[in-house]
Amino acid sequence: MARYTGPKFKLSRRLGISLSGTGKDLKRPFPPGQHGANQRRKVSNYGMQLLEKQKLRHMYGLGEKQFKTLFTKAQKIQGIAGENFMFLLESRLDNLVYRLGFANSRAGARQLVSHGHVTVNGKKVDIASYRVSTGDVIGLRERSRTMTSIKEALTNRSHLPAYLEYADGSFEGKYIRLPERSELSQDIDEKQIVEFYNR
Repeated sequence: MARYTGPKFKLSRRLGISLSGTGKDLKRPFPPGQHGANQRRKVSNYGMQLLEKQKLRHMYGLGEKQFKTLFTKAQKIQGIAGENFMFLLESRLDNLVYRLGFANSRAGARQLVSHGHVTVNGKKVDIASYRVSTGDVIGLRERSRTMTSIKEALTNRSHLPAYLEYADGSFEGKYIRLPERSELSQDIDEKQIVEFYNR
């Protein structure tokens, strides 16, 4: 399945979660469409599981096949499968570029990576799904540091997660440890996603 390229605000309203992270897309807190405000459908267990899966998949901007492949990897890691899955998603290079504030969105971060602006431990990496290990240093290439979009994104960054280190003006950040579940989105019930794939 190809990446979703339709209207993001409608998708956010349908899923009931702010995909942009700003909350602007949920100014109307009901599904899109003529009868969105009046929908009172009872959702089945399968429907709830599917909804949670779609929330997380669209939040990180992955295709269905890529998402399922990553979940299979998470199941093979010792520990709680749902939490491991979220840690793997959070360790993607495009996501950490977004978390460091080099881009205003994960889609923007993915573009920065694929266009060759990002380095890991001093070496250029242009694969958005690259799995960053703890201790790795994520930076920007010298010629990319003057880009207006990056400077604006860094200026507008409101929060830096505790599992990342960033020194102002360095254009480099360090992934110091795996995140804790409490530091990730509380809008996602990962147990439902595990049940969806194990049904």
